[in-house]
Amino acid sequence: MKRLNCLLLGMAGITLAVLMFVGCSKGWQELKPCEKTYTHADTLYQNAIKEFGDSAVLVLLDSLEDEHALSQARADFYRGKMYRRMGESDKAIEYFDRVIEEAGSEDYWCYQVAGENLCQALVNKGDFDLLVKKVIPILSTVDSIGYTERASQIFMRTMLGTGNLRLGKEKKAKELFDRVGADCEAWLAEDTTGEAVDCAIDVYNNIATFYFNESKVEEAEPWVERHKALLPEYKRIAEKDHPDMVQRHYISSYFHRLDVCDYYDKADEAEKILEEYKKLDVGQSDFGRIHLANYMLQHDRFAEAADNLDVLDRFMHDNNMELTLDNLILYTNKLGVNVDAGRTDTALYVAEQVAVNYPRVLRRQRENDAIKLATIYDTQGKEREIAQQKAKIQQQRIVGLIVAIILLTIFFVIYTLVRRRAAKRLAEMKAAQERIESELRIARDIQMSMVPSQFPDYDGLDMYASMTPAKEVGGDLYGYVLIGDKLYFAIGDVSGKGVPASLFMAQATRLFRTLAAQQMMPAEICMRMNEALSGDDNESSMFVTFFLGLIDLTTGHLDFCNAGHNPPIIGGGEHQGDFLDMIPNAPIGLFPGLEYEGEQIDSIEGRPLFIYTDGLNEAEDPEQNQFGDDRLLDILRTTHFDSAREVIDTLKSEIETHRNGAEPNDDLTMMCLRVNLQRNK
Repeated sequence: MKRLNCLLLGMAGITLAVLMFVGCSKGWQELKPCEKTYTHADTLYQNAIKEFGDSAVLVLLDSLEDEHALSQARADFYRGKMYRRMGESDKAIEYFDRVIEEAGSEDYWCYQVAGENLCQALVNKGDFDLLVKKVIPILSTVDSIGYTERASQIFMRTMLGTGNLRLGKEKKAKELFDRVGADCEAWLAEDTTGEAVDCAIDVYNNIATFYFNESKVEEAEPWVERHKALLPEYKRIAEKDHPDMVQRHYISSYFHRLDVCDYYDKADEAEKILEEYKKLDVGQSDFGRIHLANYMLQHDRFAEAADNLDVLDRFMHDNNMELTLDNLILYTNKLGVNVDAGRTDTALYVAEQVAVNYPRVLRRQRENDAIKLATIYDTQGKEREIAQQKAKIQQQRIVGLIVAIILLTIFFVIYTLVRRRAAKRLAEMKAAQERIESELRIARDIQMSMVPSQFPDYDGLDMYASMTPAKEVGGDLYGYVLIGDKLYFAIGDVSGKGVPASLFMAQATRLFRTLAAQQMMPAEICMRMNEALSGDDNESSMFVTFFLGLIDLTTGHLDFCNAGHNPPIIGGGEHQGDFLDMIPNAPIGLFPGLEYEGEQIDSIEGRPLFIYTDGLNEAEDPEQNQFGDDRLLDILRTTHFDSAREVIDTLKSEIETHRNGAEPNDDLTMMCLRVNLQRNK
């Protein structure tokens, strides 16, 4: 066996030496500019992507390359585009990278467009370090041969600036963007075809967007103005053939200008821009109104957001759009704004749409993912077959070493097969993990947006609260509604954790706000929430412990109802702080038809009220020792606090110290408030 191994290694060395000699004998031709030429094979490919599925197109490309109708470089370029279309960024990057290495002087167009697509694929993937490393040599090659395809150079230089910006190299990014701007201005001054306008308006918009994404509004502003100035000319040359792109640029321009106004607090100017936008054709279109709704939602103008999202069903129908997990979020936004706007009937209708369509959309998404994976597997198999065929051709050319080549081929096929299977399994696991993490991040953002981050600016009231989920999403909640001198406030803890608890939490939060807005008493609100959340609709038997209070800020009078929640701590007693003695009502959601009993305190003026979930007193250290009620009372009794926020921040720090690196075992939510009537007088 040892002798056989030595023989194989020796034959492999001879084979590789011969192959290197054959490869080097071809020489290297420098890249030179050449025009793109379309062949019949290119036309077949273009028609195939319109008529057939992704798998069929990839098979066609294999056949066209085998018949020498397409060069390897151009076939690999089209494969890269297909993988980008399929959402497989890593595979697309691999093929575009091959083209950069393969495309010689006979197909410079392929080299150039592969460079552009490689840039875009790396930006989409978010690999900006690799982007910078790849683009610099490509641009160096383009610049060295004096290629006149300005749009290509400008685009790649813009992408290079983007990569530097995202890597924190702001000075280098600005230098690149300034050069891009100068190149565009020079081209605009001499161009008569409209190509310069088409290129420049995209560049200006992209650079502005890149700066906005980095929260650098001042740097974005001059690019917003450049983009705005170019709009009339772009509309003149593009409206006939590309009306959708004209619409998109107008939308982008107006909302970028609104972002600038928001940054400088120019509310009056923002309103003028909004009114101007609404009068435009694009502003009155369904597409434009959906964008406007998003802006209104960000500014808590719920009724206006709801008005504009009324067109959502029609927009989806007119554009033949199927519901996906991404655009289903538009319907959840529509649900939220209608609830906040008090449009209960519409909110219930949209909620039913979401509930009915979500399982179907999720199932279709999984089926599509399975089809994509099957396509990738099938294509990889065909690539192996092509590699074997090329190996056979090479064997015929080097007859004397045919045995060695067969042995090498078998070795590399087995090695590649094992590696590809391992890589495929790893890619599947990574893609699934990234998809789940992305959905959970979106869910966390939605959940955190449902609890207030700003608190009432009311003379005599000091109030602060915070919520920290143990996982990406959680089941705790808090909220308040201020109506004149009446302050409703609540805190709750849903049974369980994770996504199911967060969905139940969202329902409870919306119900609290809606019922509090009708100025009911706390006990009645708890009763109505219980009726809505219990019964046959609550198939998972989930429930929420809830403390709900109503303070008259002119007298300090407190009405409250405790639905199975931890007792709050109120200051000013014998020990300068103790647990509030309360009636033990049942948690909300367990049984329909329950009666809830409310209680009252004549005045809590000057007496801080601290409410919390059991993620505080039951927080555990690595040995599973709990934080405990006694330690909580001791901290509140012996520590001087100047504000409600200081109470929350101090307890957060104490909990972290107690955990000593242990993972949180439950969601943590706290609220503290104090009423001082002297400041109201």
